[in-house]
Amino acid sequence: MKCLIVDIKGKEKGSVDLPEDVFGGRVNTDVIHQAVVKYHVSKRQGTVKTKKRSEVSGGGKKPFRQKGTGRARQGSIRSPLWVKGGIVFGPQPRDFNFPIPKKVKKIALRESLKAKIADKEIVCIEDIKEPLKKTKEFALIMDNLKLNGKVLGVLDGCDESVSRVSRNIAFLSLIDAKDVNAYDVLRNKFVLLSRTSLNTLIERVKI
Repeated sequence: MKCLIVDIKGKEKGSVDLPEDVFGGRVNTDVIHQAVVKYHVSKRQGTVKTKKRSEVSGGGKKPFRQKGTGRARQGSIRSPLWVKGGIVFGPQPRDFNFPIPKKVKKIALRESLKAKIADKEIVCIEDIKEPLKKTKEFALIMDNLKLNGKVLGVLDGCDESVSRVSRNIAFLSLIDAKDVNAYDVLRNKFVLLSRTSLNTLIERVKI
């Protein structure tokens, strides 16, 4: 398997051989699903709370006598049967997060990259060494590469000015290669890689 390398004008400049033992075979969607669910639940706050019977104020006195009133016996006005009483089995603060093995995270990243390669949604460019001054210069690069939709930029090895001039492009989000996960890859239409970041990701997903 090969990944084409293009320049900032979209012209082909070469290719990088992808390890067949890493990127070969079918995409394992089960592992991707497990990782994506983990990333979603880890963002849940889990701070919703209702008061139980013991936490509602008041209700220390018996509302009325036990017998002789013709009404059902009651011991507290804060019973769940009463208005403004406690809540039975209401939501309580909890942590929705669950651990998954590091190997599963690595495999999920590999499979998500494999899916993008199969759909031809990964664009790899030569490292941008020349400094860029304005956002429109980087926007022109995006137009040359024909990137339409949300783009994940992993541009390790490029000039520091790239992160500054790309800051105002709404559909582009930049991240370091060491921090990329499967969810980042899948929630974007395209993945824009530099040659340096591609080599880093290949090393990261090797098992």
